[in-house]
Amino acid sequence: MKDVVVQRGGLIESAHRVHAAVVNEKGEIIAKVGDPHTVVFCRSAAKPFQAVPLVEEHILDEFGINPNELAVICASHSGEPKHIEAVRSILDKIGLCEKDLECGPHPPFRESAAIELYTKGKEIGPIYNNCSGKHAGMLAMALSKDWETKGYINRDHPVQVRMLSEISRWTSLRESEIKLGVDGCGVVCFGLPLEHLARAFCALGNDDSSNHRIVSAMTNYPDMVAGTGRFGTALIERLGDRIFAKTGAEGVFAVGSTDGDFGMVVKIEDGAKRATPIIVLQILDHLKLLGDEDKEKLEMFSSPVIRNTLGQIVGEISSNIELVAE
Repeated sequence: MKDVVVQRGGLIESAHRVHAAVVNEKGEIIAKVGDPHTVVFCRSAAKPFQAVPLVEEHILDEFGINPNELAVICASHSGEPKHIEAVRSILDKIGLCEKDLECGPHPPFRESAAIELYTKGKEIGPIYNNCSGKHAGMLAMALSKDWETKGYINRDHPVQVRMLSEISRWTSLRESEIKLGVDGCGVVCFGLPLEHLARAFCALGNDDSSNHRIVSAMTNYPDMVAGTGRFGTALIERLGDRIFAKTGAEGVFAVGSTDGDFGMVVKIEDGAKRATPIIVLQILDHLKLLGDEDKEKLEMFSSPVIRNTLGQIVGEISSNIELVAE
């Protein structure tokens, strides 16, 4: 099935298969693409739920972590200066430093930020990892609970045990039903049916308790959740009064409505992230969440083109999906 196609010169050069689930506030599947029951790793789409203990157990308040910093805890950030500053601030507030992060390093996603580091001869440490905010939050939890901070990424550490419990709670799955793996940043990652992750995003948007601080942080600071020029940030900047959203590696993208009306998750089967924006926007349009001005502002993501090194448009990416009821 060629759900998303990449065309060059009128020839389909590449194709991507899509799975998606959209659920209502009752948890019922109201629209789907492919198999909404397929089991996928949430990857970084789990981050908003991994931040819940920081809110519920008043750890944010204990350390004075502000909404901007909560947003970066939920982020897959681009390693821009504002992101690094926020993570450093969290570490300062909890009395730790970059070397305490166990996520490992990688160059910033934002090319200009990476070039600046290289040209200045600066070391790329773990704070530049897109998951460093989440890791700083996990360290805050460990300190608040008087748990050992070293090895906090290990599956049997109390922090990761709590993470599994939280994912189980929000997805309404028993812990034994959740597949476990190791994420790119070293912590535990969670494999579960697509529809259950969609229900979790719907539930978080519908939660009017203190946990709504997570949704508020993500929608008020969209530039912290991803970064300059990235789809996740652009989407929340445009629709943050209606939705919150989080990307995950390997073609995962999740959206929840801020009033709990729906939750949706998209998975590109081959992991190609270039296919996610066009599908997400098509589904949001199907849900009548996009006005004409929204479509215009997000056109670069809904109708992406392929350019060569001369800047010439040589191809396009388009969708063939059909949303159907369960």
